[in-house]
Amino acid sequence: MAKQALRTYKADFLLFLAAMIWGAAFVAQRVGMDHIGPFLFNGIRFGLGSISLLPLIWFREKKRLGPTISQPSDLTTVLKAGFIAGVLLFAGSTLQQVGIIYTTAGKAGFITGLYVVIVPILGLFWKQRPSPGVWIGAFLAVVGLYFLSITNELTISYGDFLVLLCAVFFALHVLVIGWLAPRVDCIKLSSVQFGVNSILSLMVAVFVEDISWQGIMDGLLPILYGGFMSAGVAYTLQVVAQKDAPPAHASIILSLESVFAAISGWIILDEQLTSRAILGCTLMFTGMLAAQLWPKGQGSPLPQNL
Repeated sequence: MAKQALRTYKADFLLFLAAMIWGAAFVAQRVGMDHIGPFLFNGIRFGLGSISLLPLIWFREKKRLGPTISQPSDLTTVLKAGFIAGVLLFAGSTLQQVGIIYTTAGKAGFITGLYVVIVPILGLFWKQRPSPGVWIGAFLAVVGLYFLSITNELTISYGDFLVLLCAVFFALHVLVIGWLAPRVDCIKLSSVQFGVNSILSLMVAVFVEDISWQGIMDGLLPILYGGFMSAGVAYTLQVVAQKDAPPAHASIILSLESVFAAISGWIILDEQLTSRAILGCTLMFTGMLAAQLWPKGQGSPLPQNL
């Protein structure tokens, strides 16, 4: 019993580290835009993320931790699944990366976190039945978004709107991942989808952005953080931790990503939140927790960070 408790505490700590890394990644994304364009940043970042998962894939293959016979994961299947997921991830990450140019890292973190509420609502189209917590969470999230982003003139900033759209695409991405997960190895799927996102981003960057080696070197630190830490290290921590962490623990701790985004933006970038914005963040975070922790409705999807 004591050993199980120790494993749970260890898993919770690893999830806490993952949430911190993901939260600080919003700052890295914001800083990176001072040196290079959003498409080039995402192209390099997700390329590094794809490569960084290869050692984990090799380790799982060596230890035979991959999918069983009931979960076929041949190369063709993984590539097809990775392409579908990668296109959605490209849309979501592009909207987020462009949007974060025009908003703060903290606000972007909280608005992106709305995918937790959007996922089960979109699941209605797949005849999934959300729990009461989802509807309560959706109401709190909408009210919170109003206080965080809507001005007295009832307008939303361009950056906040793009990040809100990004949350919708991330929600669609989660639903697709939920459908693909039983069919392919999730680690291999992540590596492929990161690669697809990287290729698409670099293709667009060639045509719409000025690419310079000096710009890449100036933004190297946030690029490396976004690629290796956010994608490779944090995702590995999540995979290892969720073997022992109860789902409720994982939901709460990973939701702290948005809080760490606001804290990182305050400490590193000196971003300030008004009392109105803090109220909005509190309501949104409460709504996220309600959507995740309330007993799940029949067939409601569980978000997965990939």
